[in-house]
Amino acid sequence: MADIESTTTNDSGFHSLSIVGEFELSIDATTEDGPSPNEVLVANYASCYTFAFRAGAQRNDYDDLGKIQTDASADLDDDDDLESISFDMHVEADLDDDEQDELKELADDICHVHAALREGLHADVSIHPGADL
Repeated sequence: MADIESTTTNDSGFHSLSIVGEFELSIDATTEDGPSPNEVLVANYASCYTFAFRAGAQRNDYDDLGKIQTDASADLDDDDDLESISFDMHVEADLDDDEQDELKELADDICHVHAALREGLHADVSIHPGADL
């Protein structure tokens, strides 16, 4: 048995319903009934990276980071393929430059989506500490 299993159903058109465990995910290439596959990928990457950033901080005895808001943006090429992704991470904690660099490096190593993407599509990450969230 695989570690992750899902079932995706497409009755017609370009909308699908994926079942992952007990959860349903609606995806629509036309964005009429749900986010597009690229939008889901970008949001999933941002979520995973945010969790990895916090996990790296906890593993290395950083004080509580407080709230983190990751704003993701992506550019598509002429074929609607993802060309670039960037994250602006707003972190409530006040982190100096060395702490930001260390936590970014840890998040790069921990994030499973980051590891799964081709290197040329890794997110360009900017951290904004001391954010009033």
